[in-house]
Amino acid sequence: MAWIVLVLSGLLETAWAVALDRSAGFSRPLPSVVFVVALVCSMAGLAYALRDIPVGTGYAVWVGIGAVGTALVGMLALNEPTSLPRILCLLLVIAGVVGLKFFH
Repeated sequence: MAWIVLVLSGLLETAWAVALDRSAGFSRPLPSVVFVVALVCSMAGLAYALRDIPVGTGYAVWVGIGAVGTALVGMLALNEPTSLPRILCLLLVIAGVVGLKFFH
């Protein structure tokens, strides 16, 4: 259960990061509210998961999921540059996250 919560919390990290960008410095109410709610839920899920997963592993997985998710949203929906080297680097992050899960 802890790993499922950790993955969901990582996805919520993507949500709050994108909402933070879309809030335009907290000048837009809806993305600002989404940011706060997603941030609180993401942190709560991380805290829950860390009861059963070591902090180094849990935090690295959480950040990895959030980083890859945010980069993908940026490339697919926010017109950020997409390149083969960038995709390969994201695949390395994914490999690291998967490795941390399997060697936990």
